[in-house]
Amino acid sequence: MKNSERHQNAVDKLTDIAQEVYDQLDGGKIPKMMIPLRTKSNIRFDSKSSVWKYGKAMGARSAKKLTGAQMLLRTMYMLEFIEDMIKASKSSTLREMYYISEGWPKAKFSAQDESNMLAEDLEIITGCMREDFKLRPEEDGARVMGNITIQETDRKGKKKKINCRDDVGDSGYGVPYNVEKEKIEFVDSDADFIIAIETGGMFDRLVENKFDEDAHAVIVHLKGQPARSTRRFIKRLNEEMKLPVVTFTDGDPWSFRIHASIAYGAIKTAHISEYLATPTAEFVGITASDILNYELPTDKLNDKDIQALNAEKTDPRFKDEFWKHEIDLMLEIGKKAEQQALAKYGLDYVTDTYLPEKLSHLGILK
Repeated sequence: MKNSERHQNAVDKLTDIAQEVYDQLDGGKIPKMMIPLRTKSNIRFDSKSSVWKYGKAMGARSAKKLTGAQMLLRTMYMLEFIEDMIKASKSSTLREMYYISEGWPKAKFSAQDESNMLAEDLEIITGCMREDFKLRPEEDGARVMGNITIQETDRKGKKKKINCRDDVGDSGYGVPYNVEKEKIEFVDSDADFIIAIETGGMFDRLVENKFDEDAHAVIVHLKGQPARSTRRFIKRLNEEMKLPVVTFTDGDPWSFRIHASIAYGAIKTAHISEYLATPTAEFVGITASDILNYELPTDKLNDKDIQALNAEKTDPRFKDEFWKHEIDLMLEIGKKAEQQALAKYGLDYVTDTYLPEKLSHLGILK
């Protein structure tokens, strides 16, 4: 679907929401909107797309209560704001949208989390993405280093080719918030796989050690919990360039969730998991077994770490035996470790020994 068609489709879907609320009021009914519950108990594995999506459990935003009525009022204001933006060929950050509401009588948001949540609700109801609403995030996308050439369309509509190794500095190519085909096309690459890195320090280590050249890899810095554009960029590379994906993170429960968002889909964005998640992604990050086998320097698990690990034991995304074993073992030893702990054995150990061993075990490096 072309860019203009996507935006028009979004306007049509939003108009349908407004019409439904109007029809309920016109019929003497208390208006409401039905939305899937966004909880881990309501995510189900979709065998068709091989990702985790919302199930059938629904919640109602009803005007029976003051909070529900206020949210419906905010919804109507947001629908109009989005339609006006699209018609004017403008866009807004999520932060700007929050401040726009300061001018909405009795409908302004008390915190940005509320406006972000409503934007996500509209995605779920319409089946569109926030990019279709001309809404963009504040955060930057990933950094990319590797021998892959892309064709990017700039703000003036001109297409330019960029090689993500030869045409960039040490920081790599910066992924924009919109990575759909009308903005970015993949031209060619000699890479054999993608390695998604949690931390900036480890990204820089792999770049300095020329891991992208020696291992024929595309290195992607996730910047912690990855932005949606980063996950979409990785998924497109995986599908269109046929490149396997591995994630390399710290060894703690929060890093396990970073991998889950890449491979299985995040609970918060389960409604668009088929656009963002890469189900074939493999984990080569630090595990509890690595802590023992490589005798890595560690930190003690704190109370929040323990609580998070126990929560993952009931998270359906971590149901296979690998994750059960590693989570139980981490709780047993009471330790966690960072990627940089591998520097105990020298600055080249991660690229000369650790990653080759893990990648060879997976059959990615021969």
